[in-house]
Amino acid sequence: MKAFILAAGFGTRLRPLTDHIPKPLIPILNIPSLFYTFFLLKEAGVTDIICNIHHHAIAIKHFIETSDFSGLSITYSEEPVILGTGGGLKKCEQLLGTKEFLLVNSDIITDIDFRALIRHHKQSGLPGTLALYETPEATTIGTIGVEDGLVKDFNNLRNTGLVSSCIYTGIAVLSPKIFFFLKEEFSGIVDTGFTGLIDNGGLGYYLHDGLWKDIGAIEKYWQTNLDRTSDITAMSYRMNHAIGMQPHFISAEAYIEAETEISSSVIGKGCRIGTGSIIRNSVLLPGVIVKPGSTIINAVVDPYSTRVIELQ
Repeated sequence: MKAFILAAGFGTRLRPLTDHIPKPLIPILNIPSLFYTFFLLKEAGVTDIICNIHHHAIAIKHFIETSDFSGLSITYSEEPVILGTGGGLKKCEQLLGTKEFLLVNSDIITDIDFRALIRHHKQSGLPGTLALYETPEATTIGTIGVEDGLVKDFNNLRNTGLVSSCIYTGIAVLSPKIFFFLKEEFSGIVDTGFTGLIDNGGLGYYLHDGLWKDIGAIEKYWQTNLDRTSDITAMSYRMNHAIGMQPHFISAEAYIEAETEISSSVIGKGCRIGTGSIIRNSVLLPGVIVKPGSTIINAVVDPYSTRVIELQ
């Protein structure tokens, strides 16, 4: 089975970080977020991967190609004009072929078992299966309407009145039947492909109850690096075995001077922390320079700007 990763977005909600760093390469515990998906796919035996790219396309290709992903075949679908989730998938119809495939968003961190999802999908006999996640924030994020074991609506887009405590994770197993309903121009997959499957064969769902984090906004990005990190680090051994890297809080290639206090923080590669500095509950992206005596608390900092976020 092939996998298609949506990696072309601008990452608007992550600005100013994404002004200089592609959203798929924004690090979580010092590992690019996209690489967590590579690890889970490889572990599940899904080694043929297609990524659509647009924003910072050259940087994404270079970073991936200079990393060691032996055993994975990664193909790029470059979009000179961005096509959205629907148009981007439609563009790859020939690359994906005539068999079922996985669809994965690049701005999530999860420990989902792709093998279990694929088994569930095959047993259903349906042309599509969405991975859903139950959360009290569903009404804020966008609730999925379900009925009789099927997905019937997305945030009441179809006026069904159906609601649930579940959200769409950005992960699905899809039949090539979806291509009949997609548009070649800029479009979203929900109101084209997913709606088409709902009306033509049905759209099932698989409930994921493990780790799932959306890192598409600054505050959520900050929280993912600092909250429930044991769920992420629990994958360290498997991740290192699969792709030769693992999540960590302080890079071995960071330079930290004496008399510096660092607590509950992530320090990236190439960071230089001056003497007497205090860093608490913060994320410093690779290359940040902190002047001696500085205090950084509850913040995200990149090397191109000053403090990005401060929370109480």
